[in-house]
Amino acid sequence: MKNTDALIPIEKITSKICLMRDEKVLLDSDLAELYGVETKQLKRSVRRNFDRFPKDFMFQLSREEYDSLRSQFGTLKRGEHTKYLPYVFTEQGVAMLSSVLNNERAVKVNIAIMRAFVQMRKFLQSSEALAKKLNELERETKKKFADQHKQIKIIFDAIKQLMTEKNKPKKQMGFVVKEK
Repeated sequence: MKNTDALIPIEKITSKICLMRDEKVLLDSDLAELYGVETKQLKRSVRRNFDRFPKDFMFQLSREEYDSLRSQFGTLKRGEHTKYLPYVFTEQGVAMLSSVLNNERAVKVNIAIMRAFVQMRKFLQSSEALAKKLNELERETKKKFADQHKQIKIIFDAIKQLMTEKNKPKKQMGFVVKEK
């Protein structure tokens, strides 16, 4: 279908997107893997163009955030951890990376990543719309059945009352003859 879909499946990209500081971001190491470069090469390119990456495009994780991230993904294999805290890139930061990593693969990968972000956003919007519709339906159902619920309760109360009256001892009717 699309030229970049064969390069990297969107599912692979979306599985690497995580939420940090209320932003959907990609780790520098994951981006380096997607771009087919070493993480240090990606970071070097970013450092050379640091003015292109304001805080809403890229930020460095704190030690606590990094430890939390590591615990979510399990223990890292020997040699895969870093002494430097990783950078994470927002959607805008990823878009800026294509101009910093000036090669054909970077452009194609960026297109695939942008599509993944768009697909994720559409999914989240449709989920929010579905939740809103469900809440509306629940409210309408409660209104519609509130009167019926009251009527059913009256019927059950009447049945219960009849059942308790049935168990009461009955008064005798007629004349009672007293024996001497």
